[in-house]
Amino acid sequence: MKLALFSDLHANLHAFDTCLAHARDQGASSFAVLGDLVGYGAYPGAIVDRCMALEQQGAIVLRGNHESMALRPSGAGNTMGGITAQWTHEALSATQRQWLSRLKLEAKLGSAWLVHATALEPASWHYVTDASMAAFSLRGVNHDRNIRWVFCGHVHEQALYVEISRDKLIRHHPLAGEIIPAIAGRRHLAVVGSAGQPRDGDPRACYLLFDTKAETVCFHRVTYDYFAAAKAIRDAGLPEWLATRLELGR
Repeated sequence: MKLALFSDLHANLHAFDTCLAHARDQGASSFAVLGDLVGYGAYPGAIVDRCMALEQQGAIVLRGNHESMALRPSGAGNTMGGITAQWTHEALSATQRQWLSRLKLEAKLGSAWLVHATALEPASWHYVTDASMAAFSLRGVNHDRNIRWVFCGHVHEQALYVEISRDKLIRHHPLAGEIIPAIAGRRHLAVVGSAGQPRDGDPRACYLLFDTKAETVCFHRVTYDYFAAAKAIRDAGLPEWLATRLELGR
């Protein structure tokens, strides 16, 4: 089975639709969305509808910190994400907000653990930005010896960490389209990147394809119409910097 994993869609319909089509062309037969469906972008309602439909077809959909902010915008504060939380809240229907509120923080799928941020303390929204935080996250699955993979989002760049000894990992910087096999006897943590708002200087959308039988991962970058996505942000009256960062990939 080929599982396509997406994260940090951030209400970017242009990017998500393009990634979904690309994943299906690559043979994906199942899907998982690792949170942050909304926030920043111009299409929160449409994105939620897409994900609701995917869930009805068997997909796993998790909750991220931006769902929490959109559900309770009064507590979002004056953060970058909090700036659009009230707008997002009002753009969603009561049914959509209710669906978001019941999403889980994590899920197990065979040898894989799926989470938005970290497997340890998932509700604290820690960022896996280096090997030490990857080790921190893996401690959250120490209770299950069958887990060989942790997949997360939250960080808007792609990365793969491989455990070489307990609490010690090394980071691999994957190339787009590179098929990477699992290392026998080792645990792995993959940051799938952001479909809706990449921040590594490359505006192409990110997602990851996991072959559950072969135990391989492939990180993908997909060209989409980010100028149209940026225009939609401007047309919605959202802050200009949200549009500019899509065009720059930052």
